[in-house]
Amino acid sequence: MARIISYIAASLDGFIATSDDQLDWLFKYDDMDLGEHDYRVFIKRIRTVVMGRGTYDFIASEPTPWAYGDQRVLVVTSRPIVNPKGSLEIRQDIDAVIAELRALNDGDVWMLGGGQLQMAFLERGALDEIEIYVMPELLGGGKPLFPATGFETSPKLISAQSMDRGCVRLHYSFNTSPKP
Repeated sequence: MARIISYIAASLDGFIATSDDQLDWLFKYDDMDLGEHDYRVFIKRIRTVVMGRGTYDFIASEPTPWAYGDQRVLVVTSRPIVNPKGSLEIRQDIDAVIAELRALNDGDVWMLGGGQLQMAFLERGALDEIEIYVMPELLGGGKPLFPATGFETSPKLISAQSMDRGCVRLHYSFNTSPKP
């Protein structure tokens, strides 16, 4: 059974992007030394990438080449994607996507990007772990790491680690069933 994990950066005040979907605050840390937790190490263990439409549209609008040629990519959306930037598959039903992902046994699944899809997986007990890289930035508003849905759970801290340039890495696991 595949593990579904999130690997994400957030500002100190809990945002993953500015209100106009900008990430300039994060890109200035591109040269940061994360050692064994570096993205290039992380992505090697990922076989499947799952993202929502907003994340796909953001990635597709960037001038850089498609970065997920070695992975299966699923985009959860109800709208068609005309001329996709990379090789991808469209899915609409979140419960069916979770069942499909759980049936995989060829590597980890990365829940890439925004909070809406991540929360949908959390609410269904389908996110196994999250690595959050808390950056020493206050954005004062924007897209929250965890959108307010009323969902409650108590993740287990696996590790907390001070990293380069004031970043803190938090690694949590989730019980596979949400609180009643």
